[in-house]
Amino acid sequence: MRQLALAILVSAVTATVYGPVALLWWRRARVRSRTLRLVAAVELEPYHAALLRNEATEAAAAELVLAGHLRIDDEGAAFLTEQGRDPARAPAHPLPAALLEAVRRHDPEPVSIGWIGWCDDDYHQRLNEYRSAREALLPRLPRMPDGRGNTFLTCFACMGIALVMLFWLLAGALLVTGRPHGLREWVLTVVAALGLAALLLAEKAGRVVRQRTECGDPLGDLVRSEPHPAFAALDEEQRMLVLGSIGDRHTWRGVDTVVHEESEESEEDEDDEWLDDKVWWEDAYEYRASDEDESDPDRKPGDTA
Repeated sequence: MRQLALAILVSAVTATVYGPVALLWWRRARVRSRTLRLVAAVELEPYHAALLRNEATEAAAAELVLAGHLRIDDEGAAFLTEQGRDPARAPAHPLPAALLEAVRRHDPEPVSIGWIGWCDDDYHQRLNEYRSAREALLPRLPRMPDGRGNTFLTCFACMGIALVMLFWLLAGALLVTGRPHGLREWVLTVVAALGLAALLLAEKAGRVVRQRTECGDPLGDLVRSEPHPAFAALDEEQRMLVLGSIGDRHTWRGVDTVVHEESEESEEDEDDEWLDDKVWWEDAYEYRASDEDESDPDRKPGDTA
């Protein structure tokens, strides 16, 4: 009788524990398949993918360099070419067109691409407009159920684990202390023992469910799958020049440098003038004193002229 009660009770508790695990598997598998299906239907524009990687300005600069609109020197300063100054010639895509307009606004002074990316408000506005237009085309991916952030569910799970462990200890003690008689009681004892063993593996089963139904970041993998075609078409030297200009975020070349040099030269000129005046007055004083001594050699100290 004891073995029958233990077998029924342990089987019921095991089914109760593994029911939420099976439900979690079913929900997560549905969310995973739906997420993969939505991402597979996404057709990302190359500039949109570059924007999601925070490389839109690099891709636009690469296209302008390849098209002959820009020339970048070894220090990262971007110069307009004759083709770039022609208002009738502009890229078809709005992002390289916005970058070309930003460089034209600073012409004839060369400017680094990084300075435009950080400090040019008009370029930022065009970039945000493009981002808003493209973000509306992305699907809303479902959220993977994990139970995090739900305080009630967490407390309920902790209480359930404590009760299950208490039941496991009591059932295990009753199963060990009772001696089965006959084939039927041995079968019931084996069933109860298997149920208790399954209860010990419930937490591991939950981890396995989460691992096998995890879909990762499929949209991010799609975004990072390949670089922008224009940036990939650059040779090694051009790529280093573009990246160097992107990294220069603090200098408006040709303006800040000139002002800085003029300020240094003005300070040096002031110091030189002060030194020249100082030397001139000292020399004049010494010359005057020596002239008076030569004109009146018998003059005594303290005599007035």
